[in-house]
Amino acid sequence: MDGPHLIYFSDPMCSWCYGFSPVVAEIRRAFGRALPIRLVMGGLRPGTEEPMTLAARAEVTAHWRHVHDATGLPFDESALGEGFVYDTDPAARAVVVVRRDDPELALTYLERIQRAFYAEARNVTQAEVLADLAAEVGADRDAFLAQWSQEDAREETWRDYAISQRAGVTGFPTLVAGPGESGEFGVVTRGYAPPDQVVGVLKAWIDRIAA
Repeated sequence: MDGPHLIYFSDPMCSWCYGFSPVVAEIRRAFGRALPIRLVMGGLRPGTEEPMTLAARAEVTAHWRHVHDATGLPFDESALGEGFVYDTDPAARAVVVVRRDDPELALTYLERIQRAFYAEARNVTQAEVLADLAAEVGADRDAFLAQWSQEDAREETWRDYAISQRAGVTGFPTLVAGPGESGEFGVVTRGYAPPDQVVGVLKAWIDRIAA
């Protein structure tokens, strides 16, 4: 991407990123392809192997209630059932696979995974669930599964995590815009901000660099 664009550091199993999904939708409505979004997976809890403890579930669902209070989005706490392993890598890898062929569809797919997990209590750590969701947004289910299970998809996903770390991103969502007048990139928001605020900042930025 050579012209003005956004870099969105996100994770499909990050509750504040789910809360930010209406903001991304509003950005896409307001600017369309005039301001493309490059999606980078941040790596929230990749490679987690142990089931969540009761204390961990209580801590996470408390965060979910904060997101609900701020955004009004629905949550189904039964998503964190007994024995649930909060490994974010399978869902992040799924987004990366869809992104290969269609970066815009990957944004739609990211939101679909978030809604499936948080609002519908579907287990998005499972390949079959991720494939069903990919098919819902228009991806080829069999091709998706074939790519998702390959080592190169894992490596590509972990490269995303490394990009996030090198960029100094320590929390999600993080939205960055650039290049500016001098080729610089700047942070639009670290963490959740409401749609009107984010779109207003971006409109002012676009007007400034176009002047």
